[in-house]
Amino acid sequence: MTLSAEPTAKPVVLVVDDAPESIDVLRGVLGADYQLKAAINGPTALEVAEHTQPDLILLDVMMPEMDGYEVCRRLKNNPSTASIPVVFVTTLSDAPSEERGLALGAVDYVAKPYVPSLVRSRVGTHVALHRHQRSLEALVEERTAELLTTRLEVIRRLGRAAEYRDNETGMHVLRMSHISRLIALAAGLGDAAAELILQSSPMHDVGKIGVPDRILLKPGKLDAEEWEIMKRHTVIGAEIIGDHPSELMVAARSVALCHHERWDGAGYPNGLAGTAIPESARIVAIADVFDALLSVRPYKAAWSLEETTQKIQSEQGKHFEPRLVEALFRVLPECLAVRERYKD
Repeated sequence: MTLSAEPTAKPVVLVVDDAPESIDVLRGVLGADYQLKAAINGPTALEVAEHTQPDLILLDVMMPEMDGYEVCRRLKNNPSTASIPVVFVTTLSDAPSEERGLALGAVDYVAKPYVPSLVRSRVGTHVALHRHQRSLEALVEERTAELLTTRLEVIRRLGRAAEYRDNETGMHVLRMSHISRLIALAAGLGDAAAELILQSSPMHDVGKIGVPDRILLKPGKLDAEEWEIMKRHTVIGAEIIGDHPSELMVAARSVALCHHERWDGAGYPNGLAGTAIPESARIVAIADVFDALLSVRPYKAAWSLEETTQKIQSEQGKHFEPRLVEALFRVLPECLAVRERYKD
């Protein structure tokens, strides 16, 4: 990947001054190299800055009604304009005035009457720094997006690797992750939380990698010893994911470890109950069972939709949190559409 070329359009400089003759002087000094926009008062300057996103603002300190200090304060308090460099223009040369402006977030001062070479030099320096900073930020965002995409793909594929051991196509992991997201949204979780569940839930059964085939693929009922080994997949999954501090990996570990806990405390591996079970794991538990019941497994045929919904309803308050069961039923058509989209 290479950095994009610098923009060819002239940088935009917003001049804020209540004296039209001062604006005309700056047009003469800077007009050949910059696109100049002008505002003769503070409110107009704030509006133009937010709308046009200039590369630099030349801001007069002494203006009626709203002085330059107040304009600068508002610019820096607005996330959409906070990063625009502000250079104060003033006839004031005392140190306290300069200190006040710099404390508000200005990057420099130029004094009236203007020295053209000095104005061009300072404006050029700060515009170049601002554009370089924006290029770096764009690069960081691009690289971060690439890393996130790669990490999510690794998680999805590792989750599917576990599913391939007991599911011919491994599509269960895709279905249950999307169903988990639908349940999360229906239960009132925000978009960000629902998206995190979508991204982390594919790792719920990664611990199956550590379960012997003779147990995982056994067509009949597991005996007591085999069942204890099978239950270990939750702990194995948490160990595989580890203790990485990123939000995604923390969520994935929580889901892997706790998705077989039960609302009534009769689950495994730790016998957690109620809200002691992480909410993401409670959601994944319902999505996992819902899709598994409707699917063919080595140990069972696929259940009908009626049988499946009756079973989940009967487990309300026992296996599953009642609120989340109700959320599943509210988005049942969307969940069935997910199953249709990701057929085995």
